[in-house]
Amino acid sequence: MSVTTAQSNGKVPVHETAKVGSRAAAPGSRLAEAFEAVERFPVLVESRDRVIAAATAETARSGDIIEAVESDVSLAISVLRQANRGGLSAGGVASIPTAIDMMRPAGVLAIAGTAPSFDFFEPSNGWELKPERFRVHALATQRAADRIGRAVGWVERDELMVAALLHDIGRLVISRLHPGYKVYFDAASRTPEQRLREEREQLGIDHTLVGGVLARRWNLPQRIAVAIERHHADDAEGLAAMVASADMVAHYCQGESIAPERLRSAAERCGLSPEALRDLLYELPLPTQDATRISEPCPLSSRELDVLRHLSEGMVYKQIAGEMHLSVSTIRTHLHNVYGKIGAVDRAQAVLLARDRGWI
Repeated sequence: MSVTTAQSNGKVPVHETAKVGSRAAAPGSRLAEAFEAVERFPVLVESRDRVIAAATAETARSGDIIEAVESDVSLAISVLRQANRGGLSAGGVASIPTAIDMMRPAGVLAIAGTAPSFDFFEPSNGWELKPERFRVHALATQRAADRIGRAVGWVERDELMVAALLHDIGRLVISRLHPGYKVYFDAASRTPEQRLREEREQLGIDHTLVGGVLARRWNLPQRIAVAIERHHADDAEGLAAMVASADMVAHYCQGESIAPERLRSAAERCGLSPEALRDLLYELPLPTQDATRISEPCPLSSRELDVLRHLSEGMVYKQIAGEMHLSVSTIRTHLHNVYGKIGAVDRAQAVLLARDRGWI
């Protein structure tokens, strides 16, 4: 059964007369209500409290705010929606650090302080797909994506974190529209692709398509919407292939069913070797020892950051000079200044330090 492709205007191109069994699906008003419900998805109380503590500290620590927002689907949605409201940023804001830099701690504090919330041990607030269960899989996928991104040298790690965290947001819409739909809760015997196929057959729509529509509704960059929309596609590439691989690794680590050949294929398409994939499957279920991500005030000028970004993309001095319309000697001077400011001894260390500190 074919599913109509999502349009970029933010409207869901679905057959609203599709049926689940003999029951007619929701009319357009219920679809709009489901979208709005996702935009009010509750924030975990612990995440909210951490944001408030970090934002009201004597010296606000943006790294702590970023970590709390990136660990919570609701906060991530709200912060990105606010940062992309009105299309103020050319190309759209694709990362939490950039969004928080635009909004400042006070803006994030306002969002966290007014958002609906849930606790680990409380009822699900009307969500059949329980918020904590949804959050756990989103974070497992995000953690796997971060490991994959590091292994393959993916430059836009902050963007990858967002795509991984939000990859299943379409499931929230479908669970709201069809509260009796139980396929989502049978991850032990059905692979993600089998469940996706059942969505299409029974509902006439699937969560990847709806997720892409939501991303566009929130004015997220097209590449994020496409990654969400295509992470179950057989020929997914780039960001979508990385999210696909991370999603399957997360299901595996949670003891759920996956198709090994699909995982191997997706990993190959995002540049992850079979050996690295085996290491990932072995190591991810173990307790993590990863260091907390650091976000410090950046001492570099915008020109110096641009040079570093180009350098991280594999460009040589001459290419960077041409791209920035500067002389090669000026590029060398910028890099010399960068080394002095951040304590790097060479280009490779400068790029690694800048990435780890969230500057590029």
